[in-house]
Amino acid sequence: MSAEKEFCDIYDVNKRPTGKTVDRAAIALNDDEYFLIVSAVLVSADKKILITKRAMQKLWSPGMWEIPGGGVKAGESSLEAIYREILEETNVNLFGRDYKILQTQKRRTVEDNKYFADIYCFEISQDDIKNIKGQEGEVSDYRLASIEDIKETAKDNKFLRYGDLKDFFYKCIS
Repeated sequence: MSAEKEFCDIYDVNKRPTGKTVDRAAIALNDDEYFLIVSAVLVSADKKILITKRAMQKLWSPGMWEIPGGGVKAGESSLEAIYREILEETNVNLFGRDYKILQTQKRRTVEDNKYFADIYCFEISQDDIKNIKGQEGEVSDYRLASIEDIKETAKDNKFLRYGDLKDFFYKCIS
């Protein structure tokens, strides 16, 4: 039996939904179309950031370190998606919590599709940290890391999108 298809909404250049959807596994967009992903910088009281390592069975960038997140499903808001993704990938329940900062970036995939990346910043508690558990098949490892630790990991090209995220990391810990 094959896996159920997962669809995502298509947005225009101003991040307004177009009413169209596309299968996430086969995204091929026109020049004026975008999809949406979410990720989160989860910051502890001692200014450490939760980073996760992509499972080796992932098709794209296996074994790379990143901040948790994923795709926004069709009909789902960005905020709903980040709550869901963080819970799925880390077992940290952010539902109902306010985020500290939200930044949206425009990016391109290696296939040259355009997308918006909504990056959230949340503070996490000691209880959250005690309950962290990586999602099987998605996350092979996790750790709380200082910005310096993340920078060192990025020097070896082992941290996804570090260049896009480094300024945001500093905003989140300030």
